[in-house]
Amino acid sequence: MTEGFRSGFVTLVGRPNVGKSTLLNQLVGSKVAIVSDRPQTTRAAIRGVRTTPGDQIVFVDTPGIHKPRTPLGERTNQRAVATLGEVDVVCLLVEADSPIGAGDRFVAGLVQQVATPKLLVVNKIDRAGKPAIAEHLAIAARDLGDFDAYLPLSARTGDGIAPLLGEIESRLPEGPRYYPEGVVTDQPETFVAAELVREKLLAVARDELPHSITVSVEELEDIPDADVDVDEPDEILRLRADISVERDSQKGIVIGRGGRVLKDAGTAARQELEALLGVRVYLETRVRVERDWQRRAHALDRLGY
Repeated sequence: MTEGFRSGFVTLVGRPNVGKSTLLNQLVGSKVAIVSDRPQTTRAAIRGVRTTPGDQIVFVDTPGIHKPRTPLGERTNQRAVATLGEVDVVCLLVEADSPIGAGDRFVAGLVQQVATPKLLVVNKIDRAGKPAIAEHLAIAARDLGDFDAYLPLSARTGDGIAPLLGEIESRLPEGPRYYPEGVVTDQPETFVAAELVREKLLAVARDELPHSITVSVEELEDIPDADVDVDEPDEILRLRADISVERDSQKGIVIGRGGRVLKDAGTAARQELEALLGVRVYLETRVRVERDWQRRAHALDRLGY
């Protein structure tokens, strides 16, 4: 361990759709978490790594804490809450352009139960005027409990990111470099690919089936000769994405007329994955119906939840 080097883990928590994934990507400087305006997009704790000459911060993006309606919701809540006592700093996010409500107060109550240093982040200041931002800060200080600092910022534009990093860095203990320089996430390639495919499908499916889609990806040994022309097969990452929905009608939405929706989503995910990993990618996609998978414990276990 380098003398004077600081490192630690920081969790981002809040109710759904407050901008945790966007903030994670901004803090890391690279896209490591998918982003959607659909609530409860994040289903797993995703780690992003920021390394400087003097410190390394491992950020943990968590699922939005909400009132669960399915066993899937219960499991994602449990994952988010479990991170609170396992990190060095907790960042609670609220929105500047929405009233602080019961959901924010519920999550704040959970945060207040741990002794971990706590920062209150008022996100989306690019969507609110100064009076609204000041009001949010005042309400947060009055109603959400004690925090070590209150920070307004915009995860989308990056405005206010530097003060947040300063507050975090000042609270990091001396520690080792957990990841080599250049690493921005510890998620396996298959997980990243699955999340990118899901993101692209969420963008086109919108309200029809956001919570009914799940994607799992596995690496293939060989590429079918009839499906792709490869000059240098050893330099290609071969992946197959299995997309599960809960109804036959949803399968048609995902595939689209003439297969256009699925093809466009797969192409966009493949291109983004190639840019992220720096390798060529062959991505095969297929859709299947997994009836009521969100409500069946066995299905959740098999799908990795």
